[in-house]
This record gives sequence, structure tokens and C-alpha cells, in this order.
Amino acid sequence: MEGSPVIQGYDNCPSWAPVLGYMGAASCIILANWGSAWGTWKAGVGVCSMGVHYPKGVIKNIVPIVMAGVLGIYGLIVAVIIAQAVNPPNEYANAYSVYNGWAHLGAGLCCGISCLA
Repeated sequence: MEGSPVIQGYDNCPSWAPVLGYMGAASCIILANWGSAWGTWKAGVGVCSMGVHYPKGVIKNIVPIVMAGVLGIYGLIVAVIIAQAVNPPNEYANAYSVYNGWAHLGAGLCCGISCLA
């Protein structure tokens, strides 16, 4: 009996699924670093204002600047973890499912938007 080969799970692992995972990693690092830069800017303005009105309290207000920088590093770490989990398709089959793609996109957006807030 001659026929086409049956590939189990082929419909769940299309060749475009890794795009979702890479979009999750990209959105994570972009939004997290944008939030980090925005937080650093806002905290820097606060430190400048504090320096004008109360110069002795400047050192206490450096903590928000450091914490804003940590958000960018956190986004970088999560983006690397997501990107390492994405398996690009090879010439025979694809082992990366649509479910994993959507999960990684959701994780990247969740991390990125959280750091942006």
C-alpha cells in the first residue's frame, strides 16, 4: 500500500510557530528596556528636584534609579530564556508547537508590559 507518510502532530507544529516565540522575546526586551529607560528618566528628574530643594536627601533617592536599571536586566534575562526555548524548524520536521509559540509570546508580553508599568 503506497501513500504519503503520516507525520503525527504536523498540524500542531507549523513552520511559522517559532515567529510567535521570537516575537515574545523581542517584545520582552524592547518593552522592558523602554520601561527601564522611562523609570530612570523619571527617577533622575526626581533626584534633580530633590537636589535643588533638599540636597542632603539626594543619596536616598538614588535607589529608584538602580531599581529601574534592574528592570532592564530582568527583561534581558527573560528574553534570553524565551529565545533559548524556541526551536527553529529543520529540513525534516518542526518540533516547536503553536501552543509553545503563544505561551512564549504571552510570557514576553507579560514581562515587558510589567516592566513598562
